Amino acid sequence: MSARPFHLGWFYSKGFGPKAWKHEWAGPRSAVARFTKPDTAVDLARAMERACFDYFMIEDSSNVPYTYQGSHNAYLKHSVDTPKLDPTVLAPYLIAATEKLGIVVTCSTTEYHPFMLARKMNALDHVSDGRIGWNVVTGSNDGGAQNYGRDRQYPHDERYDRADEFLEVVHGLWTGWDEDALVLDLEKGVFADGNKVHPLNHEGTYYRSRGPLSSPRSPQGAPVICQAGGSGRGQAFAGRWAETIIASASTPEKMKAYRDNVRAIASAHGRDPDHIKILFLVSPTVDETQERAEDRYRRSVEIDQNEIEYQLASLSRQSGIDFSQFALDEPLPERLVSNGHQSMVAQWQGRVLGDVIRGNPLNSGSGAFVGTPDRVAAHMDEVVQEVGGDGFLLVNSYFSRRYVTEICDGLVPELQRRGLTRTAYEHDRFRDNLLAF
Repeated sequence: MSARPFHLGWFYSKGFGPKAWKHEWAGPRSAVARFTKPDTAVDLARAMERACFDYFMIEDSSNVPYTYQGSHNAYLKHSVDTPKLDPTVLAPYLIAATEKLGIVVTCSTTEYHPFMLARKMNALDHVSDGRIGWNVVTGSNDGGAQNYGRDRQYPHDERYDRADEFLEVVHGLWTGWDEDALVLDLEKGVFADGNKVHPLNHEGTYYRSRGPLSSPRSPQGAPVICQAGGSGRGQAFAGRWAETIIASASTPEKMKAYRDNVRAIASAHGRDPDHIKILFLVSPTVDETQERAEDRYRRSVEIDQNEIEYQLASLSRQSGIDFSQFALDEPLPERLVSNGHQSMVAQWQGRVLGDVIRGNPLNSGSGAFVGTPDRVAAHMDEVVQEVGGDGFLLVNSYFSRRYVTEICDGLVPELQRRGLTRTAYEHDRFRDNLLAF
C-alpha cells in the first residue's frame, strides 16, 4: 500500500462536444444529438464527485481544423476535435450539479486579453465557492490564430514568453482587492474601502491593463492553475506557475524523469514542489475478467481503414503538419518541424507512421492498465510508488456512460479499498483538496 493516497482527475477530451457517437453504448440518435447540452458532462461530474475525484478538466480549442489535406472535410466527417462549444458556458452547469469537485476550464492566452480572462475566472470562482481552475494553453494551430485576425500562431517559445506576462497581469488583477476591502457596514453606509482596492497599471512588453477588477477577491484568491507543458519551454512555464500539470509519458521511468525535472524548476523559482500535483494521462480498460478486459483493449487499438483517416487528421491538427504527405508503411523524417505540440511530435520522429497511429499518444502506456479492477488498482499503486506521486488523469476521447460507471463505480472503489484514493473530501475548496496530501 502506498504511504499516502494519490490524486485523480478526468481529462474531458474533445471538450464540450460529441463523445461516443459511433459507440455501441452511445444510445439512440436523439441522445447523440444532445451533445450541445450539458447532460453527459453533468452525469460524469456527479459520478466523479461520488468517487471523490479532485477535478474535472474541460479541454478546448476554438477552430474547425483544416490541416489534414488542407480541408476541414475529414475533421467534420469523423468529428475529429470538432465541433466544440465554449467550456466556460458548460462550467456553471457542473458547478451547480456538484459541491466539492474542482472544475477546470481551458482558455488560451492568445485568444483572451488578461483583464477579460481574469474577470471571467474571478466570477467563476465566486459562483463555485472556490472550486474553479484554469487550464492555461497558448494556442498551437494556425487556424485558431486566423479566427482572431492573425495569419499564424506566434512562435512556440514566444507564446510562452507572452503567457508568462499574461500570468503576471492576471495575478496582479486577482490580488487588486485586499481580502478585507469589502466592508458592508450598513450603519456607516460603507460598501467597500477604496483604500484597499488597487489599480494595477501594468505596462509590459505584450500587455497593458489599468485595473482593478470590478469585483472583489474570490474565495480562492485565484483559480487553481493547470497546465500541460511537455517541451523544455513548457516545463519551465509549468514549474513557475502550475499547481497541477497534465502530463503524458509511456513508462514509469519517463514519468519520474518528467516529475523530477518540473519539481526542480519549481524549487528554482522558490516554490514548494509538493504544491504541484502532476497527473499522468492513462486510459484504463476494466472488466469482470482479465480476458474480457484484454479483448476489449485489443479491439480498441485496432485501426480499421475508416479510422486511419481519423488518426491522421488528429495528428495533423496537433502538430500543424499535414500527415497525408507521408506513407503509412515508411518511417517519418528524423526531424519534424512543428510550431504545435512539440513534445508529441518529438515522439513520432523516425517512426513508421502506421505504428504511430496504432499507438495513439493519449493512450501511451495504457496497455499496462488493463484488467479487473483489483489488478488495475494494484498496477496504479506500483506506478505511483515508482514515480513518487502524484496521481492520474483519466482520459477516454469517446467514452460512453458505461465507461464512466466502470471507472467511478468499479475501479475507484477498489482504489479506495486499498487506501490509494480518498473516500471523502477533506475541504470545500479545490486548492485545499489538491494540497490535502
